[in-house]
Amino acid sequence: MAGHRIVLDDGTILDADSPYRHGVTVLYSKEVPEEMHEPSVDVEETILYWDANIIVADKPHGMVVTPAGNQVERSLLVRLQNHTGLTALAPVHRLDRETAGIVLFAIHADARAQYHRLFSERIVEREYLAIAKLNNLDQYEWHVKNRLEQSEPWYRRRIAESSTGEANAITRITLLESRSGLGLFRLRPETGKKHQLRVHMASIGSPITGDLLYPEIRMKQDGDPPLQLLAYRLWFIDPLSGEPRSFKSAQKLLWPVE
Repeated sequence: MAGHRIVLDDGTILDADSPYRHGVTVLYSKEVPEEMHEPSVDVEETILYWDANIIVADKPHGMVVTPAGNQVERSLLVRLQNHTGLTALAPVHRLDRETAGIVLFAIHADARAQYHRLFSERIVEREYLAIAKLNNLDQYEWHVKNRLEQSEPWYRRRIAESSTGEANAITRITLLESRSGLGLFRLRPETGKKHQLRVHMASIGSPITGDLLYPEIRMKQDGDPPLQLLAYRLWFIDPLSGEPRSFKSAQKLLWPVE
């Protein structure tokens, strides 16, 4: 409280004498202990769109969306809050740290539920691009539909072995182009489970370039590229204005030059 790091979701700073208010959200900005040495920012995000209700940002590889571990000030959320002064800003969905591309943020709490519904009710179109290995594939399109569950270690996911239970992970995959033993794939997820695209690409025999978790865990080696997965396009009908919205990432994947 002394550092003014505890606030309400409308930006009001709380102190020890602030009166109790029922039904409001209290936010605490996590701090990184000095001995953890938060890493410096060597990449920057881009704001693609900003209106009274939303901000759309283009996230580079290697940046977390929300504070995690020793990354607080360099997280996309905190960087945008500092840049815009919008303390109630919050992401409507998530991207892995390793994944680059489009992230949608709601500016105030009243709008947050409306935009989150786009994802929870699957009324938003998402398109990803990925560079992955080609293992003598004899087809160009896949409709992967299965059930993902927690694996070991806890941060990995796996396809459930049992056929019981409804499928909770669905992805349409299309091979767009091939070069030098690699393929450029378009991924259209119909659901949004953790690591869904990474697991599904590995399941068709084409793990994404730079993936250290799938199909199996491996240590990062010098010269390894970042995960070559990009949240390329986001399309939806704005729930507040009724207008169509379409955004494309300007981030690049490492595609072989012929």
